[in-house]
This record gives sequence, C-alpha cells and structure tokens, in this order.
Amino acid sequence: MFFEKIVTAPADPILGLTEEFKNDPRPNKINLGVGIYKTNEGNTPILKCVKKAEEIIFKTETTKSYLPIVGSPEYGQLVRELIFGADSDVIKSNRARTCQAPGGTGALRIGADFLKQQDVTKKVWISDPTWANHFQVFGKAGLETAKYPYYNKETNGLDFDGMVNTLKTASAGDVVVVHACCHNPTGIDPTPAQWEELAKLFAELKLIPFFDFAYQGFGNGIDEDAAGIRTFLKYNNEILISSSFSKNFGLYNERIGALTIVSENSEVADRVFSQMKVAVRANISNPPAHGALIVTTVLSNPELKALWIEEVKEMRDRIKEMRDLFVAKLQALGVSTDFSFIAEQYGMFSFSGLNKDQVARLKEEFGIYIVGSGRISVAGITTSNIDPLCEAIAKVL
Repeated sequence: MFFEKIVTAPADPILGLTEEFKNDPRPNKINLGVGIYKTNEGNTPILKCVKKAEEIIFKTETTKSYLPIVGSPEYGQLVRELIFGADSDVIKSNRARTCQAPGGTGALRIGADFLKQQDVTKKVWISDPTWANHFQVFGKAGLETAKYPYYNKETNGLDFDGMVNTLKTASAGDVVVVHACCHNPTGIDPTPAQWEELAKLFAELKLIPFFDFAYQGFGNGIDEDAAGIRTFLKYNNEILISSSFSKNFGLYNERIGALTIVSENSEVADRVFSQMKVAVRANISNPPAHGALIVTTVLSNPELKALWIEEVKEMRDRIKEMRDLFVAKLQALGVSTDFSFIAEQYGMFSFSGLNKDQVARLKEEFGIYIVGSGRISVAGITTSNIDPLCEAIAKVL
C-alpha cells in the first residue's frame, strides 16, 4: 500500500478552532477565532447593496459560459480604481494588470506561483506575527520564507525599528509581504510618516512589496486604507497586491478576490499579464463568475456604490464601538492590565496580550474560543456577548 505512511495533518489553527466551537454543546459559547463580521444580533448579514446587485444579475444575466482565464476585464478595471484611485498615474499610464482570483488566498497563491515560475525571487519575508496561512501559501509554492519583526510585546505597538533593521538585511529582489491596512492579527498599522519611510527603504534596497489588502474600508475608509499602497507607488515601480472582497462586501463564501501587478511600463505589464495567465490556468483554469458579477455591479452603479460605502462604514463603526466598549468594561471590572491599546488598533482583529494558558482557560471554563496566540476577532464581539466575555477575561488574568 502506498498511503499507509501518510500521517494526520495538524488542524488549521483557525478553522480547526471553529470545528471545536461547533462541537461544543454549551449554549453560551463565544467564537472569537475566525474572522467573520457579526452584527450586534450575532448574524453575518448579506449587505443590502449585494442583495440589490443580485436582483439585477438575476434579471439581466444571459449566460453561464466560462470567463476568460483572468476573469472579467471590467472587474479588473474596477478593482484597480478601488486600489489606486480612478485618476491615478498607474491607471493613466496603463501599467497595472489584474486577474480575478478565488478570494485573497487564491490571489496570494497565484502571485506566489508567478514569482516562483518566473524566477523573480527566491525569498519572501513575512511579518512576525501574521495571518497563519501566509507561510503555507508561499512555502508550498516553493519559495523560501523568512520573518521580520512587527509586534512589540512591551508596548503592544509596532516594532518599527526592528522591522526596518531586519529588512535592511534582505537582498535585492527579495519579496516582502506587507499588510496594506488592519494588520492581521495585531490590528496595528504604520503611521503615514512610517509608510513614507518604508516606501523609500524598499526602493533603496530594491525589495519587491507584495501587499495583502484584505480589509479595505475596515480601517479608516475606502481611500484612506489604500494610503500605504499609494505611498509606495511614489517610489516603487513594481508592486503586487492581493485584494479580497470577503470582508468589505460580506462575500465570504463567494471566494472573490484579485491579484494586481504593477510594472514599470505598459509593455512590461503585457508580458507580466501573459505569465499571470499561465499561473491561473495551472491553478484553477479560469475563475468563478458570481462574486465578480456582484462586485462589478455594485462598483459600476453610483447608487449601489454609495450604499456599499455607507454599509462598510456601518461595519467599521460597529467594530470601533466594540473596541471602545471592551476597554471600558474591563476597566469597570477593576482589571489592572491596561487594555487601552485595543481601542487604538484597526480592523477586525486585535492582539489581546492573553497568553496560551489564559486562552486555554477561556475555552475550557467559559466556552470562549480565541486563537492560541491571543488574537481576538473584535468583529465577533457583540453587545450580547461582551459582558460574559469581559467577566471571563477578568477571571483568567
């Protein structure tokens, strides 16, 4: 037999936790592991703009034929406008190309395969900590991975000096994965001045930035959250961007994302695009249509786009409200640990500072599920579960 030597793979640190949560019979259990937005009622809603878009698609769609290898050209154009701004020099000079991908993960993997197949780089630097799947995505593509410091445990803030000093040891042509906004898992982003310094550093060292842009709109706003990428474009001619619409459109199960690559000029971009197609063809042949149709319908319709921007703001504001309430309730419970840093972070996640033993106690004693690193999905905190959550945390500290 050939399969007998195969051993059981370890459970995914996030999705495995969700399976544990589902199997827990306790009625008041709380899942703060997986990154899914919840309303105060504990629901993951379908956005109104998405419902309206699907009504339009249902009435007007005439075929279920295959999409091109890289997806819909209109979708690609709208994604680029969202990232760079409709009047950006990148768009005017026609030096960016976009391929549709199955979620942000698919975009990262297509990008990784492109980098490997074209021998663009040998090494990919990834923040420590980061989204758990980053190392697997790039490692399984055959690329060497390395870590650069990001989180300062003493200050619960960005280890900017450590980040810069470590990246100075990288070689020209190395790729660096950068979270464009709402860093997962820390919720800590560089300041505008730090983005500027990083952009200049990458250009000076000839490093290739690969932005993971999974949370556009969940930090400070749609355009505001693209500021890091747009700053880098002032100094760097070659950039990769993985976009995801799981969170900001609530399209989790549609798996809709995009890989955008910026080149020095339009001619190089055409050659790059031809090889992007090879990477897509080998992975998925061509992408699914429905998620892209939704995003295209919303972004191309002024009324629906305005509604989408409003709904993203509602989600962003609710998460911010939960951050502030979380800090206030822990203070009211007399917790001596200062959690005020959580109110200063952005996006769906926070590094809580809870250690593995405390995380284990929360699960075993209170049915509260948090990733072992202490990362909390703030988007899963609601007005109905925040009191038992804070009371449990106060007991395990």
